[in-house]
Amino acid sequence: MASTAAVVPRIKLGSQGLEVSAQGFGCMGMSAFYGSAKPESDMIQLIHHVVTTGVTFLDTSDFYGPHTNELLIGKALKELGLRGKVELATKFGLSMKDGKIDICGDPDYVRAACEASLSRLGVECIDLYYIHPIDIRVPIEVTMGELKKLVEEALQMEWSLWSRDLEVEIVSCCRELGIGIVPFSPIARGFFASGPELIQNLPDGDIRKTMPRFKPENLEQNKRVYEQLSGMASRKGCSPSQLALAWVQNQGNDVSPIPGTTKIQNFNQNVGALSVKLTKEEMAELESFGAADVVSGDRYANMTFTWLNSETPPLSS
Repeated sequence: MASTAAVVPRIKLGSQGLEVSAQGFGCMGMSAFYGSAKPESDMIQLIHHVVTTGVTFLDTSDFYGPHTNELLIGKALKELGLRGKVELATKFGLSMKDGKIDICGDPDYVRAACEASLSRLGVECIDLYYIHPIDIRVPIEVTMGELKKLVEEALQMEWSLWSRDLEVEIVSCCRELGIGIVPFSPIARGFFASGPELIQNLPDGDIRKTMPRFKPENLEQNKRVYEQLSGMASRKGCSPSQLALAWVQNQGNDVSPIPGTTKIQNFNQNVGALSVKLTKEEMAELESFGAADVVSGDRYANMTFTWLNSETPPLSS
Protein backbone atom coordinates (compact mmCIF):
# COMPACT_ATOMS: atom_id res chain seq x y z
CA MET A 1 0.00 0.00 0.00
CA ALA A 2 1.41 3.39 -0.96
CA SER A 3 2.36 5.61 1.96
CA THR A 4 -0.17 8.11 3.25
CA ALA A 5 2.61 10.26 4.68
CA ALA A 6 3.70 11.58 1.29
CA VAL A 7 4.79 15.19 1.19
CA VAL A 8 2.27 17.10 -0.92
CA PRO A 9 4.18 19.01 -3.61
CA ARG A 10 2.99 22.32 -4.97
CA ILE A 11 2.52 23.37 -8.58
CA LYS A 12 1.90 26.55 -10.53
CA LEU A 13 -1.64 26.37 -11.92
CA GLY A 14 -1.88 28.43 -15.07
CA SER A 15 0.24 31.43 -15.97
CA GLN A 16 -1.23 34.01 -13.59
CA GLY A 17 0.89 33.09 -10.58
CA LEU A 18 -1.54 30.89 -8.65
CA GLU A 19 0.24 28.13 -6.74
CA VAL A 20 -1.71 25.17 -5.33
CA SER A 21 -1.14 21.75 -3.82
CA ALA A 22 -0.53 19.15 -6.54
CA GLN A 23 -3.60 17.33 -5.30
CA GLY A 24 -6.74 19.24 -4.39
CA PHE A 25 -9.85 18.32 -2.41
CA GLY A 26 -13.35 18.17 -3.87
CA CYS A 27 -15.89 19.25 -1.24
CA MET A 28 -19.16 18.47 -3.06
CA GLY A 29 -19.92 15.11 -1.44
CA MET A 30 -19.96 16.66 2.02
CA SER A 31 -23.20 18.47 1.25
CA ALA A 32 -24.88 17.15 -1.90
CA PHE A 33 -25.45 14.56 -4.63
CA TYR A 34 -23.72 11.58 -3.00
CA GLY A 35 -26.53 10.86 -0.55
CA SER A 36 -27.54 13.12 2.35
CA ALA A 37 -25.41 15.93 3.77
CA LYS A 38 -22.84 14.74 6.31
CA PRO A 39 -22.59 16.02 9.93
CA GLU A 40 -21.13 19.50 9.94
CA SER A 41 -18.74 18.94 12.84
CA ASP A 42 -17.30 15.84 11.16
CA MET A 43 -16.78 17.70 7.90
CA ILE A 44 -15.05 20.62 9.61
CA GLN A 45 -12.75 18.11 11.29
CA LEU A 46 -12.07 16.54 7.90
CA ILE A 47 -11.25 19.91 6.33
CA HIS A 48 -8.81 20.58 9.16
CA HIS A 49 -7.13 17.22 8.52
CA VAL A 50 -7.00 17.85 4.78
CA VAL A 51 -5.32 21.23 5.09
CA THR A 52 -2.87 20.26 7.84
CA THR A 53 -1.84 17.27 5.70
CA GLY A 54 -0.79 19.72 2.97
CA VAL A 55 -3.74 19.53 0.57
CA THR A 56 -4.65 23.21 0.52
CA PHE A 57 -6.58 23.51 -2.76
CA LEU A 58 -10.30 23.34 -1.82
CA ASP A 59 -13.00 23.10 -4.50
CA THR A 60 -16.69 23.95 -4.02
CA SER A 61 -19.62 25.53 -5.92
CA ASP A 62 -22.66 27.67 -5.19
CA PHE A 63 -24.76 24.79 -6.62
CA TYR A 64 -23.63 22.24 -4.05
CA GLY A 65 -26.56 22.17 -1.64
CA PRO A 66 -27.36 24.63 -3.18
CA HIS A 67 -25.27 27.09 -1.19
CA THR A 68 -24.77 24.86 1.87
CA ASN A 69 -21.34 23.61 0.81
CA GLU A 70 -19.98 27.15 0.47
CA LEU A 71 -21.45 27.97 3.89
CA LEU A 72 -19.77 24.89 5.36
CA ILE A 73 -16.39 25.77 3.83
CA GLY A 74 -16.76 29.36 5.02
CA LYS A 75 -17.53 28.24 8.57
CA ALA A 76 -14.59 25.84 8.59
CA LEU A 77 -12.18 28.51 7.35
CA LYS A 78 -13.36 30.93 10.02
CA GLU A 79 -13.44 28.49 12.94
CA LEU A 80 -10.08 26.95 12.09
CA GLY A 81 -8.35 30.16 10.98
CA LEU A 82 -7.37 28.62 7.65
CA ARG A 83 -8.09 31.33 5.07
CA GLY A 84 -4.46 32.30 4.59
CA LYS A 85 -3.45 28.66 4.28
CA VAL A 86 -5.76 27.55 1.45
CA GLU A 87 -6.42 28.18 -2.23
CA LEU A 88 -10.18 28.45 -2.64
CA ALA A 89 -12.07 27.58 -5.84
CA THR A 90 -15.80 27.88 -6.46
CA LYS A 91 -18.16 28.02 -9.44
CA PHE A 92 -21.22 29.76 -10.85
CA GLY A 93 -23.73 29.11 -13.61
CA LEU A 94 -26.16 26.54 -12.19
CA SER A 95 -29.29 27.18 -10.15
CA MET A 96 -32.68 25.59 -9.50
CA LYS A 97 -35.71 27.33 -11.02
CA ASP A 98 -39.22 25.86 -10.72
CA GLY A 99 -37.72 22.51 -9.78
CA LYS A 100 -35.46 22.38 -12.83
CA ILE A 101 -31.78 23.10 -13.34
CA ASP A 102 -31.19 26.49 -14.97
CA ILE A 103 -27.94 27.56 -16.63
CA CYS A 104 -27.07 31.25 -16.80
CA GLY A 105 -24.05 33.11 -18.16
CA ASP A 106 -25.41 36.66 -18.28
CA PRO A 107 -22.85 39.24 -17.09
CA ASP A 108 -25.10 40.61 -14.32
CA TYR A 109 -25.64 37.09 -13.05
CA VAL A 110 -21.90 36.35 -13.11
CA ARG A 111 -21.13 39.31 -10.86
CA ALA A 112 -24.09 38.72 -8.54
CA ALA A 113 -23.17 35.05 -8.16
CA CYS A 114 -19.58 35.96 -7.32
CA GLU A 115 -20.66 38.47 -4.70
CA ALA A 116 -23.03 35.92 -3.14
CA SER A 117 -20.28 33.28 -3.01
CA LEU A 118 -17.89 35.74 -1.38
CA SER A 119 -20.50 36.39 1.30
CA ARG A 120 -21.25 32.71 1.97
CA LEU A 121 -17.55 31.81 2.07
CA GLY A 122 -16.81 34.81 4.29
CA VAL A 123 -13.80 35.87 2.23
CA GLU A 124 -12.71 38.99 0.36
CA CYS A 125 -11.50 37.17 -2.73
CA ILE A 126 -11.90 33.82 -4.47
CA ASP A 127 -8.62 32.38 -5.69
CA LEU A 128 -10.12 30.52 -8.65
CA TYR A 129 -13.58 31.13 -10.13
CA TYR A 130 -15.06 28.77 -12.71
CA ILE A 131 -17.95 28.62 -15.14
CA HIS A 132 -19.77 25.50 -13.94
CA PRO A 133 -21.55 24.75 -17.25
CA ILE A 134 -21.57 27.04 -20.28
CA ASP A 135 -24.79 28.88 -21.11
CA ILE A 136 -25.18 28.16 -24.83
CA ARG A 137 -27.72 30.98 -25.18
CA VAL A 138 -25.09 33.63 -24.44
CA PRO A 139 -21.99 34.29 -26.60
CA ILE A 140 -19.04 32.92 -24.67
CA GLU A 141 -17.22 36.23 -25.16
CA VAL A 142 -19.94 37.98 -23.14
CA THR A 143 -19.72 35.59 -20.19
CA MET A 144 -15.92 35.52 -20.27
CA GLY A 145 -15.75 39.28 -20.61
CA GLU A 146 -17.42 39.70 -17.23
CA LEU A 147 -15.50 36.81 -15.74
CA LYS A 148 -12.24 38.36 -16.92
CA LYS A 149 -13.09 41.43 -14.88
CA LEU A 150 -13.17 39.15 -11.86
CA VAL A 151 -10.36 36.60 -12.62
CA GLU A 152 -9.93 33.21 -14.36
CA GLU A 153 -6.81 31.09 -14.32
CA ALA A 154 -7.72 27.40 -14.84
CA LEU A 155 -10.01 24.89 -16.49
CA GLN A 156 -11.89 22.20 -14.57
CA MET A 157 -13.06 19.09 -16.41
CA GLU A 158 -13.62 15.42 -15.71
CA TRP A 159 -10.47 13.40 -16.36
CA SER A 160 -9.82 9.83 -15.34
CA LEU A 161 -8.81 6.52 -16.88
CA TRP A 162 -12.31 6.13 -18.31
CA SER A 163 -13.18 9.80 -19.02
CA ARG A 164 -10.58 11.03 -21.49
CA ASP A 165 -12.42 13.04 -24.15
CA LEU A 166 -10.58 16.23 -23.19
CA GLU A 167 -7.31 14.67 -24.39
CA VAL A 168 -8.42 15.12 -28.01
CA GLU A 169 -8.04 18.91 -28.08
CA ILE A 170 -8.62 20.53 -24.68
CA VAL A 171 -5.35 19.56 -22.99
CA SER A 172 -3.16 20.79 -25.84
CA CYS A 173 -5.14 24.03 -26.02
CA CYS A 174 -4.73 24.64 -22.28
CA ARG A 175 -1.00 24.11 -22.52
CA GLU A 176 -0.69 26.41 -25.50
CA LEU A 177 -2.49 29.15 -23.56
CA GLY A 178 -0.81 28.50 -20.21
CA ILE A 179 -4.02 27.36 -18.49
CA GLY A 180 -3.85 24.94 -15.54
CA ILE A 181 -6.03 21.81 -15.52
CA VAL A 182 -8.10 20.68 -12.52
CA PRO A 183 -9.52 17.18 -13.10
CA PHE A 184 -12.62 16.23 -11.12
CA SER A 185 -13.78 12.64 -10.50
CA PRO A 186 -10.24 11.28 -11.07
CA ILE A 187 -11.17 7.94 -9.48
CA ALA A 188 -14.41 7.60 -11.45
CA ARG A 189 -16.74 8.82 -8.69
CA GLY A 190 -15.44 6.12 -6.36
CA PHE A 191 -15.71 3.23 -8.84
CA PHE A 192 -11.94 2.76 -9.00
CA ALA A 193 -11.88 2.48 -5.20
CA SER A 194 -14.64 -0.11 -4.74
CA GLY A 195 -15.56 -1.51 -8.13
CA PRO A 196 -19.12 -2.82 -8.65
CA GLU A 197 -19.65 -2.99 -4.88
CA LEU A 198 -19.88 0.81 -4.91
CA ILE A 199 -23.17 0.68 -6.79
CA GLN A 200 -24.69 -1.89 -4.46
CA ASN A 201 -24.06 0.32 -1.43
CA LEU A 202 -25.20 3.71 -2.73
CA PRO A 203 -27.87 5.46 -0.62
CA ASP A 204 -31.14 6.78 -1.99
CA GLY A 205 -30.71 10.15 -3.70
CA ASP A 206 -27.14 9.46 -4.80
CA ILE A 207 -26.72 10.92 -8.29
CA ARG A 208 -24.47 8.05 -9.36
CA LYS A 209 -27.54 5.81 -9.53
CA THR A 210 -28.65 7.79 -12.60
CA MET A 211 -25.32 7.60 -14.44
CA PRO A 212 -25.25 5.23 -17.44
CA ARG A 213 -21.86 3.69 -16.67
CA PHE A 214 -23.22 2.34 -13.40
CA LYS A 215 -26.36 0.82 -14.92
CA PRO A 216 -26.56 -3.01 -15.09
CA GLU A 217 -26.43 -3.04 -18.90
CA ASN A 218 -23.00 -1.30 -18.79
CA LEU A 219 -21.61 -2.40 -15.45
CA GLU A 220 -20.69 -5.93 -16.57
CA GLN A 221 -18.35 -4.49 -19.21
CA ASN A 222 -17.03 -1.66 -17.03
CA LYS A 223 -16.12 -3.89 -14.11
CA ARG A 224 -13.37 -5.29 -16.34
CA VAL A 225 -11.65 -1.89 -16.15
CA TYR A 226 -11.63 -2.17 -12.36
CA GLU A 227 -10.41 -5.77 -12.46
CA GLN A 228 -7.46 -4.90 -14.69
CA LEU A 229 -6.68 -1.86 -12.53
CA SER A 230 -6.79 -4.02 -9.39
CA GLY A 231 -4.41 -6.56 -10.90
CA MET A 232 -1.83 -3.92 -11.74
CA ALA A 233 -2.29 -2.21 -8.36
CA SER A 234 -1.51 -5.49 -6.63
CA ARG A 235 1.75 -5.72 -8.56
CA LYS A 236 2.59 -2.10 -7.72
CA GLY A 237 1.84 -2.45 -4.01
CA CYS A 238 -0.86 0.21 -3.93
CA SER A 239 -4.65 0.33 -4.00
CA PRO A 240 -6.63 0.54 -7.28
CA SER A 241 -7.81 4.06 -6.43
CA GLN A 242 -4.25 5.21 -5.73
CA LEU A 243 -3.11 3.80 -9.06
CA ALA A 244 -5.94 5.49 -10.98
CA LEU A 245 -5.26 8.78 -9.21
CA ALA A 246 -1.53 8.48 -9.81
CA TRP A 247 -2.23 8.14 -13.55
CA VAL A 248 -3.99 11.54 -13.48
CA GLN A 249 -1.29 13.09 -11.28
CA ASN A 250 1.35 11.95 -13.77
CA GLN A 251 -0.26 13.87 -16.66
CA GLY A 252 1.93 16.89 -15.95
CA ASN A 253 3.00 19.52 -13.45
CA ASP A 254 0.13 21.77 -14.56
CA VAL A 255 -2.49 19.27 -13.32
CA SER A 256 -4.04 19.23 -9.83
CA PRO A 257 -6.86 16.66 -9.50
CA ILE A 258 -9.51 17.16 -6.81
CA PRO A 259 -10.70 13.78 -5.48
CA GLY A 260 -13.39 14.22 -2.87
CA THR A 261 -14.44 12.15 0.13
CA THR A 262 -16.20 12.46 3.46
CA LYS A 263 -13.88 10.05 5.30
CA ILE A 264 -10.39 10.73 6.65
CA GLN A 265 -9.17 7.23 5.78
CA ASN A 266 -10.18 7.70 2.15
CA PHE A 267 -8.45 11.07 2.05
CA ASN A 268 -5.27 9.48 3.40
CA GLN A 269 -5.48 6.90 0.62
CA ASN A 270 -5.77 9.66 -1.97
CA VAL A 271 -2.76 11.54 -0.64
CA GLY A 272 -0.81 8.27 -0.76
CA ALA A 273 -1.20 8.31 -4.54
CA LEU A 274 1.40 11.06 -4.66
CA SER A 275 4.08 8.51 -3.85
CA VAL A 276 3.07 6.09 -6.64
CA LYS A 277 5.59 6.36 -9.48
CA LEU A 278 4.69 5.26 -13.01
CA THR A 279 6.86 4.55 -16.02
CA LYS A 280 5.81 5.46 -19.56
CA GLU A 281 5.07 1.80 -20.16
CA GLU A 282 2.85 1.62 -17.09
CA MET A 283 1.02 4.79 -18.10
CA ALA A 284 0.32 3.27 -21.52
CA GLU A 285 -0.87 0.02 -19.95
CA LEU A 286 -3.28 1.90 -17.70
CA GLU A 287 -4.61 3.89 -20.66
CA SER A 288 -5.43 0.67 -22.45
CA PHE A 289 -7.68 -0.38 -19.54
CA GLY A 290 -9.98 2.61 -20.03
CA ALA A 291 -9.82 3.16 -23.79
CA ALA A 292 -12.92 4.65 -25.42
CA ASP A 293 -13.79 1.38 -27.12
CA VAL A 294 -13.61 -0.48 -23.79
CA VAL A 295 -15.78 1.70 -21.55
CA SER A 296 -19.55 1.28 -21.88
CA GLY A 297 -22.03 4.13 -21.35
CA ASP A 298 -21.93 7.93 -21.20
CA ARG A 299 -20.61 9.84 -18.21
CA TYR A 300 -24.02 11.43 -17.53
CA ALA A 301 -27.62 10.55 -18.32
CA ASN A 302 -27.82 14.07 -19.79
CA MET A 303 -24.65 15.04 -21.62
CA THR A 304 -26.00 18.55 -22.29
CA PHE A 305 -23.95 19.94 -19.43
CA THR A 306 -20.59 18.74 -20.77
CA TRP A 307 -18.07 20.58 -22.97
CA LEU A 308 -19.12 18.39 -25.90
CA ASN A 309 -22.37 20.39 -26.04
CA SER A 310 -21.10 23.88 -25.25
CA GLU A 311 -21.21 25.69 -28.59
CA THR A 312 -22.46 29.24 -28.04
CA PRO A 313 -23.96 31.72 -30.53
CA PRO A 314 -21.59 34.17 -32.26
CA LEU A 315 -21.03 37.58 -30.75
CA SER A 316 -23.19 40.15 -32.54
CA SER A 317 -21.24 42.83 -34.37
